[in-house]
Amino acid sequence: MPRLLFAGAAIAALCATTLSTQSASAEITEPPDKMQIEIATVNGSGCRPGSAAVAVSPDNTAFTVTYSEYLAQVGVGSKPTDFRKNCQLNLIVHVPQGFTYAIASADYRGFAHLERGASAVQKASYYFQGSAETTPVSHPFQGPRSDNWQATDVTDIGTIVWAPCGERRNFNINTELRVSAGTSDPTTTTSFMTMDSTDGDINTVYRLKWKECPAKKP
Repeated sequence: MPRLLFAGAAIAALCATTLSTQSASAEITEPPDKMQIEIATVNGSGCRPGSAAVAVSPDNTAFTVTYSEYLAQVGVGSKPTDFRKNCQLNLIVHVPQGFTYAIASADYRGFAHLERGASAVQKASYYFQGSAETTPVSHPFQGPRSDNWQATDVTDIGTIVWAPCGERRNFNINTELRVSAGTSDPTTTTSFMTMDSTDGDINTVYRLKWKECPAKKP
């Protein structure tokens, strides 16, 4: 059964399903009732079922996704398929009646250890059920480095796409981590990149914008 999650932090980015600017009233900062999110499905080598959790912020302006097993690596101790890990979250978003939402931005965090000559890429795309998937946004990282990393996806205000009013469309988040040995020696070194919750504060935060839906005609 889907796991219902009530409290925590939020969503962010793009999608495809248009909403006429004439059909929605002024944007607001917070709906009167609380948003709820269920994880409908979790698929991918970076997030087996039970290894990802979602929480919604008290003010309904964001939600957080926390991972516990999201790690891509190359080199000593890794399998040939470990260089790329991905995760697709399919979320059921219960929106307060009379409102719709859109993804405004997303912050991704993790830890990367990249040997000299190695590199990594974090990638993400977003879409509402029944809509076209957005073009992935990529963030490259170069070795040598051994530190926390952060990447942010921001949706231009003029291209924000709103969830259809009065309809329940599941929201999908596709993410990927990819590590390349490059000119480093994978027989003697290991390079890796994580997006997880090992220390309790490495997670992904998605920020929302809210808008009041137009009143239904009698």
